[in-house]
Amino acid sequence: MTTASAISDRRPVSIRQVVLASFIGTTVEWYDFFIYGTSAALVFNKLFFPRVDPLIGTLSSYGTFFVGFLARPLGGIIFGHFGDRVGRKAMLVWSLVLMGIATTLIGFVPTYDAIGIWAPVLLTVLRFAQGVGVGGEWGGAVLMAVEHSGGPRRGFHASWPQMGVPAGSLLSTGMFALFSSTLSEQQFLSWGWRLPFLLSAVLIAVGLFIRLRILETPAFAKLKENRREAKTPLVEVFRRHPREVVLGLGMRFAQNAMYYIYTVFVLSYGERSLGYPKSTMLGAVAVAAALGLFSIPLWAHLSDKIGRRPVYLAGAIFSMLFALPFFLLMQRGSPALVVVALVLGMNVGHDLTYGPQAAYFAELFSTGVRYSGASLIYQLASLWGGLAPLLATLLLAKYGIVAVAAYLSASCAVTVVATLLAPETHRREIG
Repeated sequence: MTTASAISDRRPVSIRQVVLASFIGTTVEWYDFFIYGTSAALVFNKLFFPRVDPLIGTLSSYGTFFVGFLARPLGGIIFGHFGDRVGRKAMLVWSLVLMGIATTLIGFVPTYDAIGIWAPVLLTVLRFAQGVGVGGEWGGAVLMAVEHSGGPRRGFHASWPQMGVPAGSLLSTGMFALFSSTLSEQQFLSWGWRLPFLLSAVLIAVGLFIRLRILETPAFAKLKENRREAKTPLVEVFRRHPREVVLGLGMRFAQNAMYYIYTVFVLSYGERSLGYPKSTMLGAVAVAAALGLFSIPLWAHLSDKIGRRPVYLAGAIFSMLFALPFFLLMQRGSPALVVVALVLGMNVGHDLTYGPQAAYFAELFSTGVRYSGASLIYQLASLWGGLAPLLATLLLAKYGIVAVAAYLSASCAVTVVATLLAPETHRREIG
Protein backbone atom coordinates (compact mmCIF):
# COMPACT_ATOMS: atom_id res chain seq x y z
CA MET A 1 0.00 0.00 0.00
CA THR A 2 1.23 3.48 -0.78
CA THR A 3 1.18 5.45 2.45
CA ALA A 4 0.44 9.12 2.86
CA SER A 5 4.03 9.81 3.95
CA ALA A 6 5.45 8.11 0.89
CA ILE A 7 3.29 10.19 -1.36
CA SER A 8 4.18 13.32 0.57
CA ASP A 9 7.89 12.62 0.09
CA ARG A 10 7.38 12.67 -3.67
CA ARG A 11 5.28 15.83 -3.68
CA PRO A 12 7.98 18.23 -5.02
CA VAL A 13 8.32 16.02 -8.10
CA SER A 14 4.76 14.80 -8.50
CA ILE A 15 2.96 18.15 -8.25
CA ARG A 16 4.07 19.06 -11.78
CA GLN A 17 2.90 15.68 -13.04
CA VAL A 18 -0.39 16.05 -11.21
CA VAL A 19 -1.27 19.50 -12.53
CA LEU A 20 -0.23 18.51 -16.06
CA ALA A 21 -2.34 15.35 -15.89
CA SER A 22 -5.27 17.34 -14.51
CA PHE A 23 -4.92 19.93 -17.25
CA ILE A 24 -4.72 17.42 -20.09
CA GLY A 25 -7.55 15.30 -18.73
CA THR A 26 -9.92 18.22 -18.23
CA THR A 27 -8.95 19.62 -21.65
CA VAL A 28 -10.09 16.36 -23.25
CA GLU A 29 -13.28 16.24 -21.19
CA TRP A 30 -14.23 19.84 -21.95
CA TYR A 31 -13.33 19.47 -25.62
CA ASP A 32 -15.88 16.67 -25.75
CA PHE A 33 -18.49 18.69 -23.89
CA PHE A 34 -17.96 21.93 -25.85
CA ILE A 35 -17.84 20.35 -29.27
CA TYR A 36 -21.49 19.57 -28.69
CA GLY A 37 -22.22 23.19 -27.74
CA THR A 38 -20.62 24.49 -30.92
CA SER A 39 -22.54 21.93 -32.96
CA ALA A 40 -25.79 22.85 -31.22
CA ALA A 41 -25.34 26.49 -32.21
CA LEU A 42 -24.25 25.92 -35.82
CA VAL A 43 -25.18 22.43 -37.08
CA PHE A 44 -27.68 20.34 -35.10
CA ASN A 45 -30.62 22.68 -35.72
CA LYS A 46 -30.22 21.99 -39.47
CA LEU A 47 -29.52 18.25 -39.34
CA PHE A 48 -31.56 16.95 -36.42
CA PHE A 49 -34.48 19.45 -36.40
CA PRO A 50 -34.82 20.37 -40.10
CA ARG A 51 -38.63 20.25 -40.43
CA VAL A 52 -39.35 23.21 -38.14
CA ASP A 53 -39.01 27.00 -38.13
CA PRO A 54 -35.30 28.05 -37.82
CA LEU A 55 -35.92 29.66 -34.41
CA ILE A 56 -37.68 26.53 -33.13
CA GLY A 57 -34.85 24.43 -34.54
CA THR A 58 -32.27 26.50 -32.67
CA LEU A 59 -34.29 26.28 -29.45
CA SER A 60 -34.67 22.51 -29.87
CA SER A 61 -30.94 22.17 -30.48
CA TYR A 62 -30.18 24.17 -27.34
CA GLY A 63 -32.66 21.94 -25.52
CA THR A 64 -30.59 18.83 -26.26
CA PHE A 65 -27.53 20.89 -25.23
CA PHE A 66 -29.19 21.49 -21.85
CA VAL A 67 -29.76 17.75 -21.31
CA GLY A 68 -26.04 17.45 -20.62
CA PHE A 69 -26.42 19.93 -17.78
CA LEU A 70 -29.35 18.01 -16.31
CA ALA A 71 -27.05 14.99 -16.10
CA ARG A 72 -24.10 16.82 -14.54
CA PRO A 73 -25.44 16.90 -10.95
CA LEU A 74 -26.12 13.16 -11.21
CA GLY A 75 -22.53 12.62 -12.35
CA GLY A 76 -21.27 14.80 -9.51
CA ILE A 77 -23.27 12.81 -6.95
CA ILE A 78 -22.24 9.38 -8.27
CA PHE A 79 -18.57 10.13 -8.83
CA GLY A 80 -18.43 12.30 -5.71
CA HIS A 81 -19.71 9.44 -3.55
CA PHE A 82 -17.15 6.97 -4.83
CA GLY A 83 -14.45 9.63 -4.99
CA ASP A 84 -14.87 10.17 -1.24
CA ARG A 85 -15.16 6.44 -0.57
CA VAL A 86 -12.74 4.80 -3.02
CA GLY A 87 -10.42 7.55 -4.20
CA ARG A 88 -9.97 10.51 -6.51
CA LYS A 89 -7.81 8.83 -9.15
CA ALA A 90 -10.13 5.92 -10.00
CA MET A 91 -13.08 8.22 -10.58
CA LEU A 92 -11.05 10.42 -12.93
CA VAL A 93 -10.23 7.44 -15.11
CA TRP A 94 -13.86 6.26 -15.32
CA SER A 95 -15.21 9.73 -16.04
CA LEU A 96 -12.77 10.11 -18.93
CA VAL A 97 -13.74 6.73 -20.39
CA LEU A 98 -17.48 7.48 -20.19
CA MET A 99 -17.09 10.87 -21.82
CA GLY A 100 -14.89 9.53 -24.61
CA ILE A 101 -17.26 6.73 -25.56
CA ALA A 102 -20.31 9.02 -25.61
CA THR A 103 -18.59 11.72 -27.67
CA THR A 104 -17.19 9.31 -30.24
CA LEU A 105 -20.60 7.68 -30.69
CA ILE A 106 -22.21 11.07 -31.40
CA GLY A 107 -20.02 11.17 -34.49
CA PHE A 108 -21.85 8.09 -35.79
CA VAL A 109 -25.46 9.16 -35.09
CA PRO A 110 -27.53 9.30 -38.34
CA THR A 111 -29.35 12.54 -39.09
CA TYR A 112 -33.12 13.16 -39.07
CA ASP A 113 -33.36 12.51 -42.81
CA ALA A 114 -31.93 9.01 -42.28
CA ILE A 115 -33.83 7.70 -39.24
CA GLY A 116 -36.38 10.37 -38.36
CA ILE A 117 -37.23 11.06 -34.72
CA TRP A 118 -34.69 8.49 -33.49
CA ALA A 119 -31.89 10.85 -34.54
CA PRO A 120 -32.57 13.52 -31.89
CA VAL A 121 -33.45 10.76 -29.39
CA LEU A 122 -30.03 9.11 -29.79
CA LEU A 123 -28.37 12.51 -29.68
CA THR A 124 -30.12 13.30 -26.40
CA VAL A 125 -29.16 9.96 -24.80
CA LEU A 126 -25.49 10.41 -25.67
CA ARG A 127 -25.57 14.02 -24.51
CA PHE A 128 -26.90 12.78 -21.16
CA ALA A 129 -23.98 10.35 -20.91
CA GLN A 130 -21.61 13.23 -21.66
CA GLY A 131 -23.15 15.17 -18.80
CA VAL A 132 -22.68 12.34 -16.32
CA GLY A 133 -19.03 12.03 -17.34
CA VAL A 134 -18.17 15.70 -17.07
CA GLY A 135 -20.17 15.88 -13.83
CA GLY A 136 -17.69 13.52 -12.21
CA GLU A 137 -14.59 14.95 -13.86
CA TRP A 138 -14.28 18.42 -12.39
CA GLY A 139 -14.29 17.56 -8.69
CA GLY A 140 -11.71 14.80 -9.07
CA ALA A 141 -9.35 16.82 -11.25
CA VAL A 142 -9.49 19.82 -8.92
CA LEU A 143 -8.96 17.73 -5.80
CA MET A 144 -5.96 15.98 -7.31
CA ALA A 145 -4.35 19.39 -7.75
CA VAL A 146 -5.54 20.95 -4.47
CA GLU A 147 -4.72 18.00 -2.22
CA HIS A 148 -1.28 17.44 -3.76
CA SER A 149 -0.42 21.13 -3.49
CA GLY A 150 1.12 23.11 -0.67
CA GLY A 151 -0.96 25.91 0.81
CA PRO A 152 0.85 29.01 -0.53
CA ARG A 153 0.31 28.08 -4.22
CA ARG A 154 -2.89 26.07 -3.92
CA GLY A 155 -4.96 28.50 -5.98
CA PHE A 156 -2.44 28.51 -8.81
CA HIS A 157 -2.12 24.72 -8.87
CA ALA A 158 -5.92 24.29 -8.75
CA SER A 159 -6.28 26.63 -11.72
CA TRP A 160 -4.66 24.10 -14.04
CA PRO A 161 -7.77 21.90 -14.33
CA GLN A 162 -9.71 25.17 -14.75
CA MET A 163 -7.47 25.95 -17.72
CA GLY A 164 -8.83 22.80 -19.32
CA VAL A 165 -12.03 24.76 -20.02
CA PRO A 166 -10.49 27.40 -22.34
CA ALA A 167 -8.13 24.78 -23.75
CA GLY A 168 -11.06 22.47 -24.54
CA SER A 169 -13.03 25.41 -25.94
CA LEU A 170 -10.07 26.51 -28.05
CA LEU A 171 -9.55 22.99 -29.34
CA SER A 172 -13.23 22.43 -30.16
CA THR A 173 -13.67 25.87 -31.74
CA GLY A 174 -10.44 25.42 -33.69
CA MET A 175 -11.55 22.06 -35.02
CA PHE A 176 -14.86 23.49 -36.19
CA ALA A 177 -13.18 26.52 -37.73
CA LEU A 178 -10.68 24.28 -39.53
CA PHE A 179 -13.24 21.91 -41.03
CA SER A 180 -15.85 24.56 -41.80
CA SER A 181 -13.28 26.70 -43.64
CA THR A 182 -11.62 23.90 -45.63
CA LEU A 183 -14.82 22.09 -46.62
CA SER A 184 -17.76 23.36 -48.61
CA GLU A 185 -20.99 24.04 -46.73
CA GLN A 186 -22.51 20.89 -48.22
CA GLN A 187 -19.51 18.73 -47.30
CA PHE A 188 -19.40 20.11 -43.79
CA LEU A 189 -23.11 19.48 -43.15
CA SER A 190 -22.92 16.08 -44.83
CA TRP A 191 -19.95 14.56 -42.97
CA GLY A 192 -17.40 17.19 -41.92
CA TRP A 193 -19.13 18.01 -38.63
CA ARG A 194 -18.61 14.42 -37.49
CA LEU A 195 -14.81 14.57 -37.58
CA PRO A 196 -14.32 16.61 -34.37
CA PHE A 197 -16.42 14.03 -32.49
CA LEU A 198 -14.53 11.06 -33.92
CA LEU A 199 -11.18 12.64 -33.02
CA SER A 200 -12.20 12.36 -29.38
CA ALA A 201 -11.15 8.70 -29.42
CA VAL A 202 -7.51 9.72 -29.98
CA LEU A 203 -7.61 12.43 -27.33
CA ILE A 204 -9.09 10.05 -24.76
CA ALA A 205 -6.26 7.56 -25.30
CA VAL A 206 -3.69 10.29 -24.66
CA GLY A 207 -5.54 11.51 -21.56
CA LEU A 208 -5.80 8.02 -20.08
CA PHE A 209 -2.11 7.31 -20.66
CA ILE A 210 -1.14 10.38 -18.66
CA ARG A 211 -3.84 10.13 -15.98
CA LEU A 212 -3.09 6.50 -15.09
CA ARG A 213 0.47 7.50 -14.13
CA ILE A 214 -0.45 9.86 -11.28
CA LEU A 215 -0.76 8.98 -7.59
CA GLU A 216 -3.65 9.24 -5.16
CA THR A 217 -3.69 12.46 -3.11
CA PRO A 218 -1.88 12.57 0.26
CA ALA A 219 -5.00 13.88 2.04
CA PHE A 220 -7.22 11.03 0.85
CA ALA A 221 -4.49 8.42 1.33
CA LYS A 222 -4.19 9.51 4.97
CA LEU A 223 -7.98 9.42 5.38
CA LYS A 224 -8.09 5.93 3.88
CA GLU A 225 -5.23 4.71 6.04
CA ASN A 226 -7.03 5.88 9.19
CA ARG A 227 -10.35 4.39 7.97
CA ARG A 228 -12.14 7.71 8.32
CA GLU A 229 -14.05 7.74 5.03
CA ALA A 230 -17.63 9.03 5.24
CA LYS A 231 -20.21 6.26 4.78
CA THR A 232 -22.67 8.58 3.04
CA PRO A 233 -20.67 11.60 1.85
CA LEU A 234 -23.59 13.48 0.32
CA VAL A 235 -25.62 13.24 3.54
CA GLU A 236 -22.59 14.44 5.49
CA VAL A 237 -22.22 17.43 3.16
CA PHE A 238 -25.72 18.68 4.01
CA ARG A 239 -25.33 17.84 7.70
CA ARG A 240 -21.95 19.49 8.24
CA HIS A 241 -21.73 22.13 5.48
CA PRO A 242 -25.23 23.46 4.65
CA ARG A 243 -24.13 27.11 4.60
CA GLU A 244 -21.21 26.37 2.30
CA VAL A 245 -23.53 24.57 -0.14
CA VAL A 246 -25.93 27.52 -0.37
CA LEU A 247 -23.17 30.12 -0.72
CA GLY A 248 -21.26 28.00 -3.23
CA LEU A 249 -24.35 27.68 -5.42
CA GLY A 250 -24.77 31.44 -5.38
CA MET A 251 -21.11 32.05 -6.18
CA ARG A 252 -21.28 29.72 -9.17
CA PHE A 253 -24.60 31.15 -10.40
CA ALA A 254 -23.28 33.95 -12.62
CA GLN A 255 -19.97 32.46 -13.71
CA ASN A 256 -21.56 29.49 -15.45
CA ALA A 257 -24.32 31.56 -17.08
CA MET A 258 -21.92 34.15 -18.49
CA TYR A 259 -19.64 31.47 -19.88
CA TYR A 260 -22.33 29.92 -22.05
CA ILE A 261 -23.72 33.30 -23.07
CA TYR A 262 -20.25 34.36 -24.25
CA THR A 263 -19.24 31.10 -25.95
CA VAL A 264 -22.47 29.47 -27.21
CA PHE A 265 -25.29 32.02 -27.47
CA VAL A 266 -23.08 34.65 -29.16
CA LEU A 267 -22.26 32.23 -31.99
CA SER A 268 -25.85 32.12 -33.22
CA TYR A 269 -26.61 35.72 -32.15
CA GLY A 270 -23.62 37.11 -34.04
CA GLU A 271 -24.34 35.08 -37.18
CA ARG A 272 -28.16 35.21 -37.29
CA SER A 273 -28.94 38.60 -35.73
CA LEU A 274 -25.88 40.74 -36.48
CA GLY A 275 -24.77 39.20 -39.78
CA TYR A 276 -21.19 38.34 -38.82
CA PRO A 277 -19.62 35.44 -40.73
CA LYS A 278 -19.38 32.17 -38.82
CA SER A 279 -15.56 32.42 -39.00
CA THR A 280 -15.62 35.82 -37.26
CA MET A 281 -17.58 34.53 -34.29
CA LEU A 282 -15.57 31.33 -33.98
CA GLY A 283 -12.34 33.31 -34.25
CA ALA A 284 -13.36 35.76 -31.52
CA VAL A 285 -14.29 32.94 -29.14
CA ALA A 286 -10.99 31.23 -29.95
CA VAL A 287 -9.00 34.40 -29.09
CA ALA A 288 -10.72 34.66 -25.69
CA ALA A 289 -10.15 30.96 -25.05
CA ALA A 290 -6.44 31.26 -25.90
CA LEU A 291 -6.02 34.24 -23.56
CA GLY A 292 -7.83 32.25 -20.86
CA LEU A 293 -4.80 29.97 -20.66
CA PHE A 294 -2.97 32.95 -19.17
CA SER A 295 -5.70 34.95 -17.42
CA ILE A 296 -7.08 32.02 -15.37
CA PRO A 297 -3.77 31.15 -13.67
CA LEU A 298 -2.97 34.86 -13.31
CA TRP A 299 -6.12 35.58 -11.30
CA ALA A 300 -5.69 32.33 -9.35
CA HIS A 301 -2.13 33.37 -8.46
CA LEU A 302 -3.44 36.75 -7.33
CA SER A 303 -5.95 34.99 -5.07
CA ASP A 304 -3.02 33.17 -3.42
CA LYS A 305 -1.57 36.58 -2.59
CA ILE A 306 -4.55 38.70 -1.52
CA GLY A 307 -7.30 36.12 -0.92
CA ARG A 308 -9.98 34.31 -2.89
CA ARG A 309 -12.91 36.57 -1.98
CA PRO A 310 -11.63 39.98 -3.24
CA VAL A 311 -10.60 38.51 -6.60
CA TYR A 312 -13.86 36.60 -6.99
CA LEU A 313 -15.92 39.62 -5.97
CA ALA A 314 -14.13 41.88 -8.46
CA GLY A 315 -15.06 39.52 -11.30
CA ALA A 316 -18.71 39.35 -10.28
CA ILE A 317 -19.07 43.14 -9.98
CA PHE A 318 -17.28 43.81 -13.28
CA SER A 319 -19.46 41.27 -15.08
CA MET A 320 -22.65 42.76 -13.62
CA LEU A 321 -21.71 46.21 -14.93
CA PHE A 322 -20.34 45.02 -18.28
CA ALA A 323 -23.34 42.96 -19.46
CA LEU A 324 -24.99 45.73 -21.51
CA PRO A 325 -21.74 47.29 -22.84
CA PHE A 326 -20.76 43.79 -24.05
CA PHE A 327 -23.71 43.60 -26.44
CA LEU A 328 -23.40 47.25 -27.45
CA LEU A 329 -19.83 46.58 -28.56
CA MET A 330 -20.97 43.59 -30.60
CA GLN A 331 -23.62 45.68 -32.34
CA ARG A 332 -21.09 48.18 -33.70
CA GLY A 333 -20.47 45.96 -36.72
CA SER A 334 -16.71 45.66 -36.22
CA PRO A 335 -15.10 42.21 -35.91
CA ALA A 336 -12.32 43.81 -33.85
CA LEU A 337 -14.86 45.11 -31.32
CA VAL A 338 -16.39 41.63 -31.10
CA VAL A 339 -12.98 40.37 -30.03
CA VAL A 340 -12.60 43.23 -27.53
CA ALA A 341 -16.04 42.51 -26.07
CA LEU A 342 -15.31 38.80 -25.62
CA VAL A 343 -11.85 39.40 -24.16
CA LEU A 344 -13.24 41.83 -21.57
CA GLY A 345 -16.24 39.62 -20.81
CA MET A 346 -14.32 36.36 -20.62
CA ASN A 347 -10.73 37.07 -19.66
CA VAL A 348 -11.49 39.85 -17.19
CA GLY A 349 -15.02 39.37 -15.81
CA HIS A 350 -15.45 35.61 -16.13
CA ASP A 351 -11.88 34.55 -15.41
CA LEU A 352 -11.59 36.70 -12.28
CA THR A 353 -14.17 34.34 -10.79
CA TYR A 354 -13.14 31.13 -12.56
CA GLY A 355 -9.43 31.39 -11.76
CA PRO A 356 -9.74 31.11 -7.95
CA GLN A 357 -12.97 29.10 -8.03
CA ALA A 358 -11.48 25.60 -7.92
CA ALA A 359 -9.39 26.18 -4.82
CA TYR A 360 -12.16 28.27 -3.22
CA PHE A 361 -14.81 25.58 -3.56
CA ALA A 362 -12.47 22.78 -2.44
CA GLU A 363 -11.42 24.76 0.63
CA LEU A 364 -15.04 25.12 1.76
CA PHE A 365 -15.27 21.39 2.64
CA SER A 366 -13.45 18.86 4.83
CA THR A 367 -11.43 16.05 3.24
CA GLY A 368 -13.95 13.25 3.83
CA VAL A 369 -16.70 14.97 1.84
CA ARG A 370 -14.70 17.34 -0.35
CA TYR A 371 -15.29 15.51 -3.66
CA SER A 372 -19.05 15.33 -3.02
CA GLY A 373 -19.36 18.88 -1.67
CA ALA A 374 -17.34 20.67 -4.32
CA SER A 375 -18.91 18.62 -7.13
CA LEU A 376 -22.41 19.27 -5.82
CA ILE A 377 -22.20 23.07 -5.86
CA TYR A 378 -20.27 23.15 -9.13
CA GLN A 379 -22.56 20.80 -11.04
CA LEU A 380 -25.92 21.73 -9.53
CA ALA A 381 -25.36 25.41 -10.32
CA SER A 382 -24.40 24.42 -13.86
CA LEU A 383 -28.11 23.87 -14.57
CA TRP A 384 -28.52 27.65 -14.70
CA GLY A 385 -25.61 27.94 -17.11
CA GLY A 386 -26.96 25.18 -19.31
CA LEU A 387 -30.24 27.06 -19.64
CA ALA A 388 -28.48 30.31 -20.51
CA PRO A 389 -28.37 29.94 -24.34
CA LEU A 390 -32.01 28.81 -24.41
CA LEU A 391 -33.23 31.61 -22.11
CA ALA A 392 -31.14 34.21 -23.93
CA THR A 393 -32.58 33.14 -27.29
CA LEU A 394 -36.14 33.39 -25.94
CA LEU A 395 -35.48 36.80 -24.37
CA LEU A 396 -33.88 38.08 -27.56
CA ALA A 397 -36.83 36.97 -29.69
CA LYS A 398 -39.45 38.48 -27.39
CA TYR A 399 -37.85 41.54 -25.78
CA GLY A 400 -34.53 42.27 -27.52
CA ILE A 401 -30.90 42.23 -26.50
CA VAL A 402 -31.36 44.60 -23.52
CA ALA A 403 -33.39 41.86 -21.83
CA VAL A 404 -30.52 39.40 -22.34
CA ALA A 405 -28.11 41.88 -20.74
CA ALA A 406 -30.51 42.40 -17.81
CA TYR A 407 -30.76 38.63 -17.31
CA LEU A 408 -26.96 38.37 -17.22
CA SER A 409 -26.61 41.32 -14.81
CA ALA A 410 -29.23 39.85 -12.47
CA SER A 411 -27.36 36.55 -12.40
CA CYS A 412 -24.18 38.41 -11.49
CA ALA A 413 -25.98 40.27 -8.69
CA VAL A 414 -26.78 36.91 -7.05
CA THR A 415 -23.08 36.00 -7.17
CA VAL A 416 -22.04 39.37 -5.72
CA VAL A 417 -24.27 38.84 -2.68
CA ALA A 418 -23.15 35.23 -2.16
CA THR A 419 -19.47 36.18 -2.39
CA LEU A 420 -19.90 38.98 0.14
CA LEU A 421 -21.32 36.43 2.59
CA ALA A 422 -18.69 33.75 1.89
CA PRO A 423 -15.68 33.19 4.17
CA GLU A 424 -12.08 33.76 3.15
CA THR A 425 -10.34 30.38 2.78
CA HIS A 426 -6.94 30.80 1.11
CA ARG A 427 -5.02 30.25 4.38
CA ARG A 428 -6.98 27.19 5.51
CA GLU A 429 -5.29 23.87 6.14
CA ILE A 430 -6.99 21.11 4.13
CA GLY A 431 -4.94 18.04 5.03
